[in-house]
Amino acid sequence: MKILVTGAAGFIGFHLSTRLLERGDEVVGYDNVNDYYSVDLKEARLAQLTARPGFTFVRADLADRPRMDEVFAEHKFDAVVNLAAQAGVRYSLQKPHAYTDSNVTGFLNILEACRHNNVGHLVFASTSSVYGANTNMPFSVHQNVDHPVSLYAATKKANELMAHAYSHLFRMPVTGLRFFTVYGPWGRPDMALFLFTKAILSGKPIDVFNHGNMQRDFTYVADIVEGIIRVMDRPAAPNPEWTGDAPDPASSSAPYRLYNIGNNSPVQLMTMIETLEKCLGKTAEKNMLPIQPGDVPATYADVDDLIRDVDFKPETSIETGVQRFVEWYLEYFGEST
Repeated sequence: MKILVTGAAGFIGFHLSTRLLERGDEVVGYDNVNDYYSVDLKEARLAQLTARPGFTFVRADLADRPRMDEVFAEHKFDAVVNLAAQAGVRYSLQKPHAYTDSNVTGFLNILEACRHNNVGHLVFASTSSVYGANTNMPFSVHQNVDHPVSLYAATKKANELMAHAYSHLFRMPVTGLRFFTVYGPWGRPDMALFLFTKAILSGKPIDVFNHGNMQRDFTYVADIVEGIIRVMDRPAAPNPEWTGDAPDPASSSAPYRLYNIGNNSPVQLMTMIETLEKCLGKTAEKNMLPIQPGDVPATYADVDDLIRDVDFKPETSIETGVQRFVEWYLEYFGEST
C-alpha cells in the first residue's frame, strides 16, 4: 500500500513508518519538524527513515493547505495515518494558538484532502486526555467525554467530532485512536520518562507531581504501532446496531470507529520511577509537587473493543519497556547528558 504518515519525524510516526517500510509498504512522511522539542532528535529519526527504500519525505505544515493538496494529488494514498499534532497538556496553557493551528485547522485540511482524493481509510491519533474529568475506570470509548480539562484534550475531542461529520456526510471510513501515555526508544523529551532519565543521570532532582499519587496506563510504543497497523488494515464500517435513540459514542451508522490503545494495566508513578532507578543504577532526588493544571490523577484503558475487532491487546510490561528505553537513551546520549 501507499500510506501517508503525518508527523513522521515524531516519536510514534517514526516507529510506525519504520514498521510499514519493513513490511513492504510505500510511505510518504509529512512533518514540519518544528522546534517544540529537539529538532536534532527529529532529524536523527528522519535520517533513519530516509536511508530506507520506499520512504519519501515532505517537509511542510498541516496548516499549509496548498502544499497538502499538492501532496495528495501527486500520491494516490490507500490510507492516511494522522499523527501530526501539537502535543502536550501543559504547553497548551502557554501556547494555545499552536493547538488550533495544527490540531483543528491542520486536521480539517487532512479531512478535506482525504475526501477529495478518495482515500480508503483515515486513521487519526486522539488521546486518553479526552476523558478529562471522567473518574469511572477503566476508561471506555463508550463513555461520554464532554468534560476536557485542557485545551489539548478539547482539540482532540474536536478531531473526533470533525471526523464523524466527514464520515457521515461523505461515507469516509475514519478511525480515531485514543493513545495512553506512550513511551519507549526515540521518545519525546517532554515526557516524564525522558525528563526523569536525563535529570537522574545529571544528578539533578526530578519533579514528581501530585506528590507521586498519579497512575498512568504506560503503553510501549511497539504496542501502539501494532494497534495502529491492525486498525489501519481494517477500514471502519457502519455499526448496523447503532441507533440515535441511544447513541454509542464509539461507533456510528457512518463508517466511523473509536478505540483505546493502552496497556490496560495502570502503574503508579512511583513504581515507574523505582523501575527507572533500578535500570539506571541510581537513586533520584525527588521534588514532591502538587498536581499541575490540566493533569488528571489517573488513566486506565478499557481495550475490549480493540481485542474484539483486531485481536490485539498491548502487553509489554513497564519493566521491559523502561529497560529498552534506558538502553536506547544511553546508546544515543551516553551517560552524561
